[in-house]
Amino acid sequence: MAHQTINHYNASPGDAMPIRKWLAGISQLTLLGALLASGCTSEQSGGQGNQAQQEKHSSAGKPVHKEVGEASWYGPGFQGQETANGETFDQKDMTAAHPSLPMGTKAQVTNLENGKKVEVRINDRGPFIENRVIDLSGAAANKLDMKKDGTSQVKIETKAVKKTRAARKFAKTKTALTQSRSKAK
Repeated sequence: MAHQTINHYNASPGDAMPIRKWLAGISQLTLLGALLASGCTSEQSGGQGNQAQQEKHSSAGKPVHKEVGEASWYGPGFQGQETANGETFDQKDMTAAHPSLPMGTKAQVTNLENGKKVEVRINDRGPFIENRVIDLSGAAANKLDMKKDGTSQVKIETKAVKKTRAARKFAKTKTALTQSRSKAK
């Protein structure tokens, strides 16, 4: 039987520093990758053939999301049913369904055919018909004077919202990571 010699690496307390630097570097790269990926995601909504035009702006007060396309409305058949965010749908509320905007987002919707505007809150997902960008509640459709026709060309704009608890926690984590990186050097 042949004997094999195996060399074991015995780390001494002084060897911990390169490992810490390596872990700090990996953490930084992971965080940087996540930040870059989140800034490069597409907000294209709807299915194939969607002709919506979208823009994003980062400065405060300017639209964060701007989209142009066909809107429809929904109401009586969904009254009292649960929406995607768990609320009970009420066609008399100023709400809307959008495929990708975050729940709770307030959006200004402008009817491009008559210039009328309404502010809605996103509380559901949809529309599920190709080439539609938003489904409005009956009340919002009334305000835009589009209920009779059923659909209308609209512009959707959202503005930056206050940071959520999760966003504040992320910022604190990022600060803590930066501080720990400074201590590791």
